[in-house]
Amino acid sequence: MSAADVISIYAIAAIWSMMVLNVILSIGGYIYIYRCNKTDGHIPMDPEAYPMVSILVPAHNEALVLERTVKALLNFDYPEDKYEVIIINDNSTDNTVEIMSQLASVYPSKKLICISTDNVVGGTGKSNALNIGFSVAKGSVIAIYDADNTPEKGALRLLVENLMADDKLGAVIGKFRTRNRNASILSRFVNIETLSHQCMNQAGRFFFFKLCTIPGTNYVIRRSIIEQVGGWDVKALSEDTEISFRIYRMGYYIKLLPQAVTWEQEPHLLPIWFRQRVRWAKGNVYVMIKNFKYTFDREAGPMRMDTVYYALIYSIMLTSLVASDIIFLGGMLGMIHVKLGGFSPALWGMAILVFVANVMLTLSLEKNEFNIESLGLVFLMLFTYAKLWVIVVVKAIWDSTMDAIFKREVKWDKTVRYVEEGDKK
Repeated sequence: MSAADVISIYAIAAIWSMMVLNVILSIGGYIYIYRCNKTDGHIPMDPEAYPMVSILVPAHNEALVLERTVKALLNFDYPEDKYEVIIINDNSTDNTVEIMSQLASVYPSKKLICISTDNVVGGTGKSNALNIGFSVAKGSVIAIYDADNTPEKGALRLLVENLMADDKLGAVIGKFRTRNRNASILSRFVNIETLSHQCMNQAGRFFFFKLCTIPGTNYVIRRSIIEQVGGWDVKALSEDTEISFRIYRMGYYIKLLPQAVTWEQEPHLLPIWFRQRVRWAKGNVYVMIKNFKYTFDREAGPMRMDTVYYALIYSIMLTSLVASDIIFLGGMLGMIHVKLGGFSPALWGMAILVFVANVMLTLSLEKNEFNIESLGLVFLMLFTYAKLWVIVVVKAIWDSTMDAIFKREVKWDKTVRYVEEGDKK
């Protein structure tokens, strides 16, 4: 058996192992979301029992989307005297501050608080902005929304009701959808990825293990937890993942509530998407390295499963995909010869079918998503969008390594926004 055969067998075994894991999670996620959809998600509360909520909105150069977001936040059906909206204008260089001033004058009776930072105390990333906003927050519950979000009217009430119903819950997260899904072929891919992997994977992990990870937006968390952990880690580019691990180590768990929905603007151009995903991957690598030591600590709770999961993704999955691509390209060029006969092609063909079927299963839960067009997009993204993930992770690992070697300061890369068609005047 040649080296090419060994590498090919490794790639097939690793990819199939991860695929089976994701299929299992998708089945669990499907069952969980299906059950959730049979209810409205509300847990009745005494009107006087609703806690004060402080909504934090970090905003760095968000003038194009901020007004739409703030209007949505001020339109929640949550008791009006029980929540405040705190916008943190984090060293913006556009006209974000003017937009904030206009909003404050239009809604003088609302609890709209605007904070501006300079390049001395701000401008270093989302974690720092959240810590600044938290320092003036009055709520016993903290909600986080990104500046490009338009949450549905009932989202906040749903999240808070579920949080207050269980003392073991440290946070409750909602579901996010792609508002600009039709902006480009890339945003269509992102929409499918969000539904079939990020949402469904979260639901599956919660169904089987009562384990899920806070996303960057549309979630509520107890103030006492943030105080105990000392705020958000300013070194973490994925501050949401990082604080999730700390919540689990404290003995709490995190719940997914798919009925609490927010709509967000996703990158529609490849360079913007690439920089965003590299930042996410670098953040996840940082969290994995920081927390891997807890993998064998029984007192660390269910978060140990996530340290293993991240390790599998960023080692086994990455190397197997790189190996398979090398074998494929080498074979096409006549430089590599695999002697496995029809065994290898058959398994690759089956893997493609399983991947497509798994994604379509998850899309079947969404209105207007399960159709022939989506089927074609899934096949297309398998050979294009999915391949970009390898480049993203390799870039993130390289950058992280160089940052460590040369002791470079980790910098936050802001996702660039744009004016959507419906917002043009």
